[in-house]
Order: sequence, then C-alpha cells, then structure tokens
Amino acid sequence: MTSSSRFRVRSVIVFALSAIVLAGCGSQDSAEPEVSTEVRTVTVEATAPAPTSIERIVIPDASVPESAVPEPTASEPVLVSMPPVVCMNLQSAQNAIQAVGVFFSRSEDASGEGRMQVNDSNWIVVEQSPAPGTLVGEGDALLSVVKIGEPNNC
Repeated sequence: MTSSSRFRVRSVIVFALSAIVLAGCGSQDSAEPEVSTEVRTVTVEATAPAPTSIERIVIPDASVPESAVPEPTASEPVLVSMPPVVCMNLQSAQNAIQAVGVFFSRSEDASGEGRMQVNDSNWIVVEQSPAPGTLVGEGDALLSVVKIGEPNNC
C-alpha cells in the first residue's frame, strides 16, 4: 500500500468518525429540557476565623421520640504546650507543632515585605508567639520567618 493510499484510508476513517461524533452531538430532541448555565461572582469577606469543629445537625425523626435523640455537646478547644521552634525551617516547625496536636499555625514574613511562604522548607523561624511552653490551640501559633540565607538571629 502506497503512502497516498494510506493517507486516503486515514482521511476516510477520520471523516467517518467525525461525522458520527457530530451527528450524536447535534441531535435536538424536543423532549429533553433545555439546560442553561449562569456564572456568578461572589466576594466573601472573612470576619471571623473558620470554625475548627463540625457541628452536628439533628433532624427529628417522627418515628423516634424526641427524648431518644441525644443533644449535641459543645467540645472544648484542645490546648497543648507550644514547642520551641525558633531556628527551625518553617516546615519542620509546623511539623513539630502538629506533632503536639495543633494542626493550624500561622506564619508571617519577618522582613516586613509581606511575602508569602509558598515553599515552607525555604524559610527559617526567627521568632515565635507564644513562647515555648505556653498553652496554644488551633491558629494561636504565629511564626515570624525569613528566607533561608537572609540575615537572622539563628
């Protein structure tokens, strides 16, 4: 088979497949409901920190007496002792804080430039708040950081 023959065969196959696909896409069945899409932009301003626990919603069941449905209890925030993390790279410091039971800590650029800490292992903790040994909960730990190689007290 010559290359021009192969080209013709491929062209016919591609054309046939395209026609089949387009025929399936182009059918307009009047019994199908029309679908429309609306795009909206919503701006949300955070006024309070995100909740750290999931609240349980109890929907009463008519077949179960109300006295049998347990009341949800408010859980107390878990407080743990803040570990010493100054002079650790940011990733290691976050791992140490998570190891004691707090999974949300914050970090800020100590240079004052407001840079984001995208690759946590490229930053070093130069100050921590609160001090080591202080009881902290979710979001209480604030780590001041500079990029590794920048002037610091470590």
